[in-house]
Amino acid sequence: MKVTGVLPPLFLPLCRRLWPGGLAGLSMALLRATALEAAILAGHLLLYPTGLIQERRCAALPATDGAARLPVHPGPPVVLLHGFIDNRSVFVLLRRTLAQHGGQRIESLNYSPLTCDIRTAAELLGRHIEEICERTGSPRVDIVGHSLGGLIARYYVQRLGGDLRIRTLVTLGTPHSGTRVAPLADAHPIVRQMRPGSAVIEELARPAPGCRTRFVSFWSDLDSLMDPLETACLDHPDLDARNIRVTGIGHLALPVHPAVAAGIRDALDEPRPGDRATGGLTVA
Repeated sequence: MKVTGVLPPLFLPLCRRLWPGGLAGLSMALLRATALEAAILAGHLLLYPTGLIQERRCAALPATDGAARLPVHPGPPVVLLHGFIDNRSVFVLLRRTLAQHGGQRIESLNYSPLTCDIRTAAELLGRHIEEICERTGSPRVDIVGHSLGGLIARYYVQRLGGDLRIRTLVTLGTPHSGTRVAPLADAHPIVRQMRPGSAVIEELARPAPGCRTRFVSFWSDLDSLMDPLETACLDHPDLDARNIRVTGIGHLALPVHPAVAAGIRDALDEPRPGDRATGGLTVA
């Protein structure tokens, strides 16, 4: 989708590559995507206050009458991690979809909007993951991270040993190699860390031999916050990574769109070689 008007000459090669059908099709696509982004933003602003407080953590229910409880789903718990200046309310629809699909435990984490360092946020995420594993009895978890949330989770996996705990990391519109969008936002230190060539981005480009985590990166050809668009793709020689292109939606729609939710479900359901089968179930 695209806003009508004249495109600068620098954008023409990119548009022809992404939309071989011509600029008219791109204009209509951007219009639809922009309208959808506006509707999602309005709805999210209404829901935002509901996600300001961390959700209540429920301990695993003990077995009664000597009967062992079977896992409700073959997969591990799923942790949802929001993006910059956001909170867990962004995952209201995705959380419901994942819970209805598999019934496994879904948890949403909030990190402070005052967070100024990806490394510090990743350390805090690690402590949350340890608590979740201890409380649920699961040795590993899956993470779905939107935008900055995916970068925080990736730093935890690659630089803090989180691959021992994270089975699958799904990222949605995450600037894996840095984004150049909104230069004026560089006043915020965490935005500077999401720039190409920042110390954090360079750390993530370093070798990561033996990383156990599988990565699935969803990127959109109309994501206005990714510059260049391909920064939302994960390309690292040591990582087991798969990139999935989504067409016709923008950045805010990635954690909301039904087609993306279906892709996330498929990614989380995919068995890993290290998973073990028990009584017909696959246990991570």
